[in-house]
Amino acid sequence: MTVALIRFKLAAYTRSHRLLQPLFVLVLMLMIFYAVRAPADDAAGSYANSAGLLIVVFAWAARGLLDTEPDAQRVVSMAAAGGPRREITAGLGACAAVNTGLAALAVVVPLLIGFQGVPPAAMIAQGVLLHLLAVATGIALGALSSRPIMPSPAASMPALFGGFAALLLVSYTPVGAVLIPIMRWMRAANDGTLGADLPLLALPTLLWSAAGLVAYALLRRTRP
Repeated sequence: MTVALIRFKLAAYTRSHRLLQPLFVLVLMLMIFYAVRAPADDAAGSYANSAGLLIVVFAWAARGLLDTEPDAQRVVSMAAAGGPRREITAGLGACAAVNTGLAALAVVVPLLIGFQGVPPAAMIAQGVLLHLLAVATGIALGALSSRPIMPSPAASMPALFGGFAALLLVSYTPVGAVLIPIMRWMRAANDGTLGADLPLLALPTLLWSAAGLVAYALLRRTRP
């Protein structure tokens, strides 16, 4: 049932054309990032910058997907799935599917047109991991600003973009090391220490993203 519900949510999201908005912004940002081809040996830095700034795109895509169904339809989906847990899981699973596709574009397109040569395999792997961390962060941010949690668009959109801005600003500070260290991704990549630092950068990112998703799931129990 969960897989079928994921497919249903993906189909509804596709038909609504909501995907076009974050997709357009992603393409535009990639055009800006790679307007000048980067040296292949600097691929890690380019990927780190891309992953950090695309968090807001992934959050936007997640929020749009979770907002696609009308409230009444979401209640019906919950009943058909046998309870809120499966409906929530399906929604987050659909968000993961969409954003993994967007992240794949952000990794593959530069390999075709963004670099002066083929980057080392280790740097490509680092780029993949950083974009997956960005996807996790974006889904948590998008879910917490979605309509079931924030019914008013006047509040949800500022929460999404304001939340992303806050993540960036806090990551400049010493506290950012134990939150979501976006700027530290970028610094480590540009300093050539990303390979060694990645586990310490990934751990707080995954923990806080998981905390955000747990908070979303708990809030959804009272806000179907």
